[in-house]
Amino acid sequence: METLKSYNPATGEVVGEVPVTPASDIPAVVARARAAQPAWEELGLEGRVDLLRKTAEIFAERAEAHGELMTKEMGKPLKEGIGEAKSLAYIDHELDEIVATLQPEVVEDKRLRSTVYHDPLGVVGAITPWNFPMSMPAWMVLPALAAGNTVVFKPSEKTPAVGALLVECFHRAGIDKHVVQALIGGPDEGKALVAHPEVDGVLFTGSAQAGIAINRKCATNPGKILALEMGGNNPIVVMKTPKVEDAALLIARSAFTTAGQRCTAARRLIVTEDMYDETVQAVKDLIPKIIVDEPFADPAPFMGCVIDNQAADQLAESFLYLLSNGGKAIRHLKRPQEDKPFVTPALIDTTAMEERPDVELFGPLLQVIKVTDLDAAIAEANNTRFGLSASLIGGAPEDYNHFWANIRAGIVNWNQPTNGASSKQPFGGLGLSGNHRPAAYYAADYCAYPVASSEIGQPRASMGVGFKTD
Repeated sequence: METLKSYNPATGEVVGEVPVTPASDIPAVVARARAAQPAWEELGLEGRVDLLRKTAEIFAERAEAHGELMTKEMGKPLKEGIGEAKSLAYIDHELDEIVATLQPEVVEDKRLRSTVYHDPLGVVGAITPWNFPMSMPAWMVLPALAAGNTVVFKPSEKTPAVGALLVECFHRAGIDKHVVQALIGGPDEGKALVAHPEVDGVLFTGSAQAGIAINRKCATNPGKILALEMGGNNPIVVMKTPKVEDAALLIARSAFTTAGQRCTAARRLIVTEDMYDETVQAVKDLIPKIIVDEPFADPAPFMGCVIDNQAADQLAESFLYLLSNGGKAIRHLKRPQEDKPFVTPALIDTTAMEERPDVELFGPLLQVIKVTDLDAAIAEANNTRFGLSASLIGGAPEDYNHFWANIRAGIVNWNQPTNGASSKQPFGGLGLSGNHRPAAYYAADYCAYPVASSEIGQPRASMGVGFKTD
């Protein structure tokens, strides 16, 4: 049997080894999911939710161990890994919101009762990235299962051990092993899952390139629900504020948390000219204070490594490209260990670049752009095909209202980082960032479809115009 090994990116050590599901076996996997779906639906919303609450209890009991595994497999600091694992314990609270969304809606009139029910799609494929290998799948799998679907879950090939563990927790809670299945593999397995005609919905989080490919594959099948969350080239805008040090911390948290490996991480720092010098200096002075180290190190690091050496190489190449095409280095991106994927936070002014590449540089690389005023900042912030997250630092309430009304993003913050998201709010964007189907508990809306029903206790009808009466 072929297996997939996962490695600790900080040390190179093998973390786990998980059996691969070959693409040729996917029809059988989907068939099992299809066969299990009617019984799971007939269990009823209350019965399904009870089992999901038991799953939340298991997540809570094992949060420390799960967080350690996540830290080893993905390379984020231990505090982040445990924090993500603990967040799954709050599934219990999120289920209340999902239940409310899925309840039948009754409209009474004088003669009959009209009801809107929420029927499951059937079999749902969930494809998730490596940067949040537990919470991101939970945002997909939880509402899909609650709605009555069965789920084939494909975790990233870079975090297969965490993905397999997640599914194991659902099974330990008493959910049938065919109701939620792990599909371990790489891009070929993901493509086969998306293309399978018996998969009724595809929930995807990952790169824009992969999302576009999935969208293209499903374009001729309007009956297959497609939910895409695809990252961003996110702006953080700074205008007049007396709290420059606080602003610098918010900028650093936006750009460098999880080594910049968040889809909501700030990629572009857009600063009005009256705030440019002191803001950039404050961020420049803060960067050397950021601890970059092995995830379990003491003292605890703010940043671990990026996911692998290939990612580190790409970031180094991107920095050199910006530098050679008009960028001005403020803090160089460095690799302290050539054989390990550690990189230092980088800051580069790209104001003078004629054509800044509109791409998601997935790491701790922050571009700085100087503008004249807030309107120019908004125009520059919107100068992207993406539209996931944006944040305004500084200004008055009327400035934020102006910013909010004109910015193109699915997440808009004021005096807060661009990253960090609540599962009780919609999580998604527009343009290359998504297709208007946000994740979190809002996913319950597209994990089921509304069925309109007119109902009366006994059949009643009378002959009217057009019928003979004799």
